This record gives sequence, structure tokens and C-alpha cells, in this order.
Amino acid sequence: MVSFRFPFSFSQPSLPRPPRATSSSRFSVSAVAVTVTIGAAAAGAAVAASRNPRHQILDWVFSSHRSSLLPWGSMTLADSSSESVVEPKTGSSFPATIGDSRRLLGVGLRKKSVLGLKNIDVYAFGIYADCDDVKKLVGEKYASLAASELRGNKAFIDHLMEADIKMTIRLQIVYGKLNIRSVRNAFQESVGNRLKKFGGLDNNELLQSFTSLFKDEYKIPRSSIIDLTQEPGHVLSVAIEGNHVGSVKSQLLCRSILDLYIGEEPFDKNAREDFLDNLASLAVHK
Repeated sequence: MVSFRFPFSFSQPSLPRPPRATSSSRFSVSAVAVTVTIGAAAAGAAVAASRNPRHQILDWVFSSHRSSLLPWGSMTLADSSSESVVEPKTGSSFPATIGDSRRLLGVGLRKKSVLGLKNIDVYAFGIYADCDDVKKLVGEKYASLAASELRGNKAFIDHLMEADIKMTIRLQIVYGKLNIRSVRNAFQESVGNRLKKFGGLDNNELLQSFTSLFKDEYKIPRSSIIDLTQEPGHVLSVAIEGNHVGSVKSQLLCRSILDLYIGEEPFDKNAREDFLDNLASLAVHK
């Protein structure tokens, strides 16, 4: 069974919750039926967790075996279709899987400073990657590396963002007053900067082909979903509330989008760390 490094807590109303860090990347998993068994080992693990807010837990959600011994108990999932992960600060819920084999490997929060006085929670996001594609990439060039070596391997991370791997960045709107024009303008700035970083200055046409997909007619109230998916062939596909609104074929654009979330200067550093930890664990699991 593959184990993941996800600092999260499970919802247990009848039991005291373990200490939770203040980072926006901490989240909890909800289940339909839960069986909890507490013993002496659980008490010891709870003490250890309280001393280290970024404690490591076996993540059974992504395993084919739907149960495992957790630091404070044992849980079994009765209905796998109910699996979801919650970003704790906003309460935004993300499915553990999308499609056939894209798994959730990290969640985070996009904040925006207003006049340098206040940070607004704009949207929560989940980072998904195709299991088979990741394992194939690692097998081709990095099979000799252990998970701990992959996590900090810059060449691997750069290769990952350039590789033809199916990945999805799912955005869930948190700020109720956000409109599609604001989203378009924000991407104009952030994606535009990444296009300059990786491709030089002459990419205005490519940037326009992407931002033009966010038309004024689309409404995005709170909890709306926007999916940015890298399809095979480096095709960036955009969907709003499950409706496909357009695609752009460009490796440069795909890399620029991914860099916002898993690059060296991401929107949420803890989300990036969780993603890389879990990706490495997934990649080396046979």
C-alpha cells in the first residue's frame, strides 16, 4: 500500500481532535461510515503530533486498500464515492479522484492583498495528477531514485512541468464578489509573467488565446468550479462548472499555468510541498 504525506485530520465529532497547524494546506477527509478504535499507541501518537504540527499520517484515501491504522485510530470507508478532502480555512471540498486515475495530491488557498492592508481568500484549489502518467515518467528516467530523493530533485520537478502528463488544477471560488472579468485580469497578470519567464516577451497572442476563454457571460458565484486541465499533447482545456469553454494547445502555456501552483514561487507553498511529497510517494509505489 502506498503511503502519502498529507498533514490532515479526520472528522471525528465524538473524539478530541489532534492539534492542527495554521497553514492553509491542512485539510480533512470526510467518510460515510467510520469505525474508530483507540489504544495506547494512539495516545502516544497524539502526543507526538502535538509537538510537531506538520506530522505525517498514512493516507488511506489514495490506496486500493480503503483502511489503515492511523495515529489515533482505525477507520474504514463504506462508500468510496463519498471521498472528499476539505480545505480547512474555507471549507471547500474536493473529490479525492477525478476521472479514471487523476488523484488529488495537494490542496491550497489563493489569497490576494487589497491595497496592502488586507488579504482576501479568492479561491481554494486542488492539484491532481494522473497516476499512470506519473509512474511512466519516473520509470523512464528516475527509477533509481527513492521518494525522498525525488521530492527535492529540481531536474525531476522541471521535467514534470514540461512532461506530457494529464494534470488538473481545480479552482473553487471562495470570494462571493468575484466575477469572471476579475479572473481574466488576474490570469492576464500572473500567467503573462510566467510566459515572459519561460518564453520571452513575444507571447501576447498566446496569452490572449487563453484569457479570452473567460468570457463576460460566464457567472461564477461562490463555490463555482473552474478546471484547468493539461490534456495529452500539451492541450490546456478550460471548463467552468463542468462545461468545456475552450482549449489552447501550447506546452509553454501549460507549464506557465502549472508554475503558478507547483513552481518555485507558488501561490501556496504548503500546497506545493504536499503535492511533491505525495507525488514522490505515488511515483515510487509499485
